[in-house]
Amino acid sequence: MNSLPPWANGPFELLVHAECHLIDGEDFDRRIALISFDDAIEIAITTYLTLNPIQRGNREYQKSDVERWLANYHSKLDFLEAELVNRGLTWEVEKSHIVWAHGHRNEQYHGGQKGIPEKNVLALVREAALWVFSVLFEVSNAGERLAQAVFENSPPTLPDPDSEYDRAIDRECEMLDIGESSYYASEVLYSVDHDAYVEMGERLCGELAAPKEEPEAE
Repeated sequence: MNSLPPWANGPFELLVHAECHLIDGEDFDRRIALISFDDAIEIAITTYLTLNPIQRGNREYQKSDVERWLANYHSKLDFLEAELVNRGLTWEVEKSHIVWAHGHRNEQYHGGQKGIPEKNVLALVREAALWVFSVLFEVSNAGERLAQAVFENSPPTLPDPDSEYDRAIDRECEMLDIGESSYYASEVLYSVDHDAYVEMGERLCGELAAPKEEPEAE
């Protein structure tokens, strides 16, 4: 997969940030996902308008128009509307729907009644953010790129604990007190340093399996 142009990396990172929170799915994450996807729309438009024309297909705009479009969120959508007309494109996500999702975002960021964003709001703002990014930066496979980036950013999945390693480590080490709770040493080591867990488990199991030398007869 070819690299994105460097000026598209900032807006794309916002998409990745939003997607990771959406996947996590907790109440807090859903709020952050809504805010980040909505921000991604605005940042994509701002970034595009401040590029050198050579970086956006030699498209040029009057300075007064750019200043007017950059004024606020709604004027940025006005630019997008004009740009779609110039390119002969249509709204894949209706402008009124994007404004509606932006209103939900403002409730999360500024409003007094935050609540938990509904799934349909998240799905809509996600679709809009991906679409705006793909149009402005002419990236046809934005969804695939996003999925790949999230996969690459995900922490590796650890294999299940080894029961033999657990027994060997716990025979060797005492229980560990953390706060008001006690934990097996194997449990703590597995969680904080998996490589050390495997190394210690292999060593201790190897020592247990090694045959003992018989004392020499006198």
